[in-house]
Amino acid sequence: MEIKEEGASEEGQHFLPTPQANDTGDFQFTSIQKTPNEPQLEFILACRGLSRPARDRGRRPREPNALVQVSVAQPAAPGPTRYASTEVVEGTRDPLFLTGVTFPSEYPIYEETKIKLTVYDVKDKAHDTVQISVLPERQDPPPEAGRSFLGYASFTVGELLRSKEQLLALSLRTSDGGKVVGTIEVSVVKMGEIEDGEADHVTTDVQGQKCALVCEWSSFKSSSSKGEKTLEFVPINLHLQRMHVHSPHLKDALYDVITVGAPAAHFQGFKNGGLRKLLHRFEMERRNTGYQFIYYSPENTAKAKEVLSNINQLQPLIATHADLLLNSASQHSPDSLKNSLKMLSEKTELFVHAFKDQLVRSALLALYTARPGGVPKKPPSPKSSADDSCPQDAPPLVGRQDSIPHHSDYDEEEWDRVWANVGKSLNCIIDMVDKLIARDGASEGGGGSSKDGEKDASPVDPITAHPKEDWYEQLCPLICALKDCMGEVVNRAKQSLAFVLLQELAAGLPQCLMLTLRRDVVFSQALAGLVCGFIIKLHTSLHDPGFLQQLHTVGLVVQYEGLLSTYSDEIGMLEDMAVGISDLKKVAFKIIEAKSNDVLPVITGRREHYVVEVKLPARMFEVLPPPVREGQLLHVHPVLFNVGINEQQTLADRFGDVSLQESINQENFELLKEYYAVFMEKMPPDYISHFQEQNDLKGLLENLHQNIQAKKRKNVEIMWLAATICRKLNGIRFTCCKSAKDRTSMSVTLEQCSILRDEHQLHKDFFIRALDCMRREGCRIENVLKNVKCRKYAFNMLQLMAFPKYYRPPEGTYGKADT
Repeated sequence: MEIKEEGASEEGQHFLPTPQANDTGDFQFTSIQKTPNEPQLEFILACRGLSRPARDRGRRPREPNALVQVSVAQPAAPGPTRYASTEVVEGTRDPLFLTGVTFPSEYPIYEETKIKLTVYDVKDKAHDTVQISVLPERQDPPPEAGRSFLGYASFTVGELLRSKEQLLALSLRTSDGGKVVGTIEVSVVKMGEIEDGEADHVTTDVQGQKCALVCEWSSFKSSSSKGEKTLEFVPINLHLQRMHVHSPHLKDALYDVITVGAPAAHFQGFKNGGLRKLLHRFEMERRNTGYQFIYYSPENTAKAKEVLSNINQLQPLIATHADLLLNSASQHSPDSLKNSLKMLSEKTELFVHAFKDQLVRSALLALYTARPGGVPKKPPSPKSSADDSCPQDAPPLVGRQDSIPHHSDYDEEEWDRVWANVGKSLNCIIDMVDKLIARDGASEGGGGSSKDGEKDASPVDPITAHPKEDWYEQLCPLICALKDCMGEVVNRAKQSLAFVLLQELAAGLPQCLMLTLRRDVVFSQALAGLVCGFIIKLHTSLHDPGFLQQLHTVGLVVQYEGLLSTYSDEIGMLEDMAVGISDLKKVAFKIIEAKSNDVLPVITGRREHYVVEVKLPARMFEVLPPPVREGQLLHVHPVLFNVGINEQQTLADRFGDVSLQESINQENFELLKEYYAVFMEKMPPDYISHFQEQNDLKGLLENLHQNIQAKKRKNVEIMWLAATICRKLNGIRFTCCKSAKDRTSMSVTLEQCSILRDEHQLHKDFFIRALDCMRREGCRIENVLKNVKCRKYAFNMLQLMAFPKYYRPPEGTYGKADT
């Protein structure tokens, strides 16, 4: 039997999701790859004491919205060319710009190269976005395009390089070179080779403000870097641990585990706990300060977002289908009219159904109570008879409400009437279409008998005597009434649901923003590991029909093994990790065919729902089941089981509180049991029968439940059972501790030896020898070296006395090391 351990090398290709804030404050993710070409010069800019812009007529003076345009003039060139510009920093005379200026290695730059910096005040941001281009400077937009000139300064590259600490403070002057209107500071961030010299990486501090904001996005974050601000979105020590077992008598086998530091906001710290505790406290504070705002639960807030999304999707669709109905009427085409009516009816029924939730009704009352206004103008409902039929000449008309009524005048049933008017208007349209088609059929029948010279003795309806009556004129008022009713519903619903969403912000915006940032940091780290694990699992199981069927039928279970203690800072880490892993339920995968050599994943979406597009070459894409090739979203089911094993957990077991670990394990057991139930229900019977013959999942789940309920100290059997269940369910395995270096190494090597013993007949006499060999010589000790430049696990003898027996490394492999 031959065993190979494989791990990702630092020089290999890595990818990681890089967060970028969009206009709404939500984070979008794109994949990046480190390139070998280093920039030869990078600098960042900051202004001090900018003059206020000229006062606009009839307005009070304001602080400038500053933007810096960078132009470059070469020694032999006739004039400067526009090269780049920063972002706009609003409302301050001392802006610090996050957008640096980078000159790549291939760009011609010399000590004599002159750089001109022009500062503008931006009135309209639509005219000024960050751009990197080389254009003649005369093509700058004129001042009237939305910005006004404040001042300029210039310097040569040589002056910047020779300056003290490679920082220049330049006076900004007006266009005539006279009046000083402020100062601009230029700080070198990164230098490559220029002329004959070579400079090291420089990070500067501009008057107390850290400027390490423009840096290399690194492909590896070591354990010693987990507290760095610039790397807080990057996962810690992310690696694939693969064991390849080869036997001359049995089929080769691969066993993969992703090892990564627990996703947590290390830079922000854990003084006040982690996300699980902070979110709970935030919710309780919101509930207990109800006199300042109206409390809506997270479920109600999510429902409000869902209804608003449905409104925004359905309203334009209904309007489009209504116009198509009128177009069919103008063409006097019965078949086209029926098809258009069918589509209109389906979308309108979905629209009406979206408002059945009581949230809109209660939010309207709350809104009207909170904002007293004028007397309500109740819109007239469609005129109808007892059976709600609509006369041809009396289409329903709805007038818009101009002001929000005082709550004492508000009729709670008014919303029900306004909402029901949409359905009534649709019924009027359906009735009219049926009548028009019926009359058209009757007139065609009468016309045919007159052609044959036959006389119809029955009296003729005067309406049917006009076979070419104008259908458009008959339907147009009804369509207009439907649109008016729908517009009134949308107007009121958007007001009320926006009111619901604003209550969440009113609860404490600064605290909410900090929690959101923390959650984004933790989620980004967890997402990077998940994407890595999913792609690896997909590639290794691509020719397994059972796996592919499971992938699009029930999704994949993703099992995280946590080794954090419930003591001191690691409590906060575990609270962060639990929320970050739970948030992965919002992620879905979509597999597409790669159209080029670029196969890096692309991540899109918003906080409530992300889609990761995984690209496969054509030959691999072709073996996927049709639903997957057609773009079906593939879901994951994350679960976390944690058992602390170190000396701090000993203190927690004896003197502290282990309820966090117990509740996490119990909650995630229920999730795992739910997944198993769906798996057994939805997978094909022939697959299930074979699966049950090979695996006793039910027994393993019962055993896992008993061990969780036992509340035994350092019960590592929970870890072994959860890992076994995950492997038998074709899941993705993760092992995590604080830095994925020491405790993780002990757990992963123990898992590998246990697999060799249980699945590949490793003799019990060789178990400890194999375990020590993997810890002394395998890729785990290389991982330690990669992180801390030392081949020593960060344990001492006293710590190891508290570890479970099989989690202790061999002599000579541990000692003092900086983690």
